[in-house]
Amino acid sequence: MAEPLKNLLHPGLVETMAHHIGRNASTFDQKRFLALATKNIEILELMQRSLQICDALEATLPEDFAEAAALLSASFPSENRPGLTGWMLLPVSQYIARRGLDDFEISLALLKELTPHFTAEFGIRVFIHADQDRALTEIGGWVHDPNHHVRRLASEGTRPRLPWAMRLPHLIRDPQPILPILEALLDDPEDYVRRSVANSLNDVAKDHPDLVAEFVAKHITAAAADRRRLLRHSSRTLLKKGHAKALGNFGFGALDSIDADLAIGSPQVLFGDGVDFTLTLKNTSVASQQAMIDYAVHHRKANGTLAPKVFKWKSLSIAPGETLMLRRRHALREITTRQYYPGTHRLEILVNGNALASGDFELVMH
Repeated sequence: MAEPLKNLLHPGLVETMAHHIGRNASTFDQKRFLALATKNIEILELMQRSLQICDALEATLPEDFAEAAALLSASFPSENRPGLTGWMLLPVSQYIARRGLDDFEISLALLKELTPHFTAEFGIRVFIHADQDRALTEIGGWVHDPNHHVRRLASEGTRPRLPWAMRLPHLIRDPQPILPILEALLDDPEDYVRRSVANSLNDVAKDHPDLVAEFVAKHITAAAADRRRLLRHSSRTLLKKGHAKALGNFGFGALDSIDADLAIGSPQVLFGDGVDFTLTLKNTSVASQQAMIDYAVHHRKANGTLAPKVFKWKSLSIAPGETLMLRRRHALREITTRQYYPGTHRLEILVNGNALASGDFELVMH
């Protein structure tokens, strides 16, 4: 059985934190910090533990934030000695976000220094929300930093809809201020950074689909393979939704004379198995057709209605007069993100965003 996530923050880790901070300041009360940070920790979940450790930092670090920031900075790892790293830095990041707003430049510099040792993408959002122009002016300068973790913080920390983090409503409404940051990182040498750029653009596409489609169109001409992959990943939500401009950016235009036939293997599918299906596509035109093939499973909900979920399949070219037969199995088994209900489900084939064929099957629960 997997170790509970909350145990990433445990008394031994807190004791190590106390040691790393205490060696840099004889006035730091290690015993008090440890007592406050670990009180009843065994009954707390991960974020509760982190916030309690953050409270303990606030109670024991110097009242002057600049002094506290200097102490934390001295406690980060160096080439010659270990220091605060990994999950120890989650409560440190929270502490900076809580106490550092009145010392904006010091806080951003500290988060920048922290990010090679953990993530600062959650803490930095408080500063973006508080003073977006000021924060983005500083963060925008990080796109050329030699450390790839810092460059990634510039793209990941500014994502409008970063999962598990506070949203940035001003950037959700108007994402234009972060586009220069994302543009500067399009060809970053690290895939780690490029994937973050793609995820940020995909966030933006959920609220401003045309903006992202135009951004991709602007940067895809003569794009190298890595940039093209980034732009394709940036467009994944738009492609699933059949956005015409996004499809056209990757050569998937309106289809002409494509016949589609869907055959579902069995009218009944037992939960825990999968639905088998065969798709036959025929190009009846005199020109080749570029086809992006997805499929949607319309899952039955508790109230009997159907809700679609789109799944990627494959992209291919169909020659004039060619007939292709494709087979696939879609698993229907227990997952944490979906509750299944028995009854009629629908399978729908999407080609270049257009529904060309569909069929029903019955899901039978044990």
